[in-house]
Amino acid sequence: MSLWVIAVLLAALAIIILIVIVAARTAAFKSKQTAVPSRITYPVDVNAAAARLAEAVTFKTVSSHDRSQFDYSLFSALHAFLVKSFPLAHATLEKQVINSYGLLYTWKGSDAGLKPILLIAHHDVVPASDEGWEHPPFSGRIADGRIWGRGTLDDKGSLLGIMESLEYLARDGFQPSRSIYIASGFDEEVGGREGAGKIADHLRAEGLKFEYIIDEGMAATHGIAPGIPGWVALVGIAEKGYLSLELTAEAEGGHAAQPPRQTTIGILAAAIARLQAKPFPARLTGSAAALFNYLGPEMPFPNKMIFANMWLFGGLVKRQLANKPVTDASIRTTTAPTQFKGSERDNILPMQATAVINFRILQGDTVESVIKRVTGVIADPRVRIKPLAGILFQPSPVSPTSGWSFSTLNDTIREIMPDALVAPTLVLARTDCSFFVDLSPCCYHFVPQRIRSEELASVHGVNESITIDSYGEMISFYIRLLTSSCS
Repeated sequence: MSLWVIAVLLAALAIIILIVIVAARTAAFKSKQTAVPSRITYPVDVNAAAARLAEAVTFKTVSSHDRSQFDYSLFSALHAFLVKSFPLAHATLEKQVINSYGLLYTWKGSDAGLKPILLIAHHDVVPASDEGWEHPPFSGRIADGRIWGRGTLDDKGSLLGIMESLEYLARDGFQPSRSIYIASGFDEEVGGREGAGKIADHLRAEGLKFEYIIDEGMAATHGIAPGIPGWVALVGIAEKGYLSLELTAEAEGGHAAQPPRQTTIGILAAAIARLQAKPFPARLTGSAAALFNYLGPEMPFPNKMIFANMWLFGGLVKRQLANKPVTDASIRTTTAPTQFKGSERDNILPMQATAVINFRILQGDTVESVIKRVTGVIADPRVRIKPLAGILFQPSPVSPTSGWSFSTLNDTIREIMPDALVAPTLVLARTDCSFFVDLSPCCYHFVPQRIRSEELASVHGVNESITIDSYGEMISFYIRLLTSSCS
C-alpha cells in the first residue's frame, strides 16, 4: 500500500472521527429550559395598577449631570405619591431616605439565619421633549392597551411593579422568612453615585450580604435571536466595565494660514485612527458562552451543531458576531471616540486639543490594562492620556447560572412567562447594580417586561410605553419571586 493511499485513509478516518464527535456533542446538547406545569397568575387589579403607574410617569423626575438642574420637589412629590398609593406596604416595611432622595425599604424576615435579598429600581428618568411622541412623554396617558410615558420601561415601571407586589403581599398577610430589601436611587441616569452609591455605602456599613441582587438591564425580547421566533427572557449575569480617557495634545498656536505639518488636532486624529485600526481582541467570555449554551439547543440543527461544538466553530462564531455593533460589543472591549475639542475659531490653530474615548470593558480586561494598551497603541509622547473624572468601573464578576439564586429566578420567569426561553447574557451598559457587586456573588439583571425588537429604541427614545398586559405580568412576577424566595 502506497504512502499516498495511507495518507488518504488516515485523512478519511480523521474526518469520520471528527463527524462522530460533532454529531455526538450535538446530540448531547440538550435544552436547559425548566419544565413548567402551567402559567401562574395572581388576582391583581391590573387596570388600577396601570393607573398608578401612569400617574407616577407625570412626576418629571429628570436627572442631570448638572445637579442644580434637578427639580428635587418633584422627587419628593413622587415619594409622597408612593406613600399614598401603597399604604399597606409603607405600614409594613421600614422606609429609610438615604442622602435626601434615595429610598431604601426593608421587610424584616422571620429567620435571621437566612441571607436577605435585594431588588433595585431607580426612579429618575432621562429628559424628553414632546416631539415625535404619539402621547406626550409625561402625560401618563393610557391608550391602545398601553401605558405611555418616560419611565414606563426605564425604570419606574419596575419600581411601581415591585411596590404593587409588596402591597398585594402585605394585604394577603404574607410574612417573609428572609428579609427583603428594596433600593431606589434618584440619579442612575447620570452615574448613580449620590443615589444607589450612597444606599450601597449604607448597606455596606450595616455589614449586610445578600443571597441575590436583581436590578434592571435586560428583559424579555422578541425577534432578537436568529432562529428563535418567540420570546427570550435575557438575564444579565455580568456588566461591562466603564472608562473614559481624555487625550490631550499641546503645541504652539498661531494663524491657520501658516500651519505646521501636524496640528494638535492632527496629532489627536492620528492617535484615534491608530486606536480604531487596532480594536481590542474578540473573546468569547463566560457570559457569551452561557448565552449560547442556553439558546443553542433551541435553534435549528445547523446553528445547534455550531453552538454545541464551539471548540471547532468558535472562530466562525466570533467573526459573525463581529459583523454587527450590538453583537461585536458582546465579545470585546469597545473603543468609542465621543468628544473632540480644538480651536474656538476657524482660522486659529489650537494650542491645545482634547478628545474623549469611551471604553466599555469586557471581563478579562481591567481599567489598568485598557490604559496600558491604549498608551502602547497610540505610542506618541505628545499625547497625554488620563482617565476622565467621573464614572469609572471595573467589569463586574460573572454571576453563576447554577445554584439556588439563579434557579429561583429562572423558575419564576418560566412560571410567569412559560412561552419565553430563559438565557443568561452580558449587559453592555452599566446600572446601579455596579455599586453593589461586593454585597452578593449573585447579581442578576432582569426586568420582567416584554419588549419587541422594534420597541428597544423607545428606551431613552420616543414613544416609550408598556402594554397593560405586560405590566400585569410584571407584578405577578415580583409576587411569585418574593413568595418563592422568602417563604
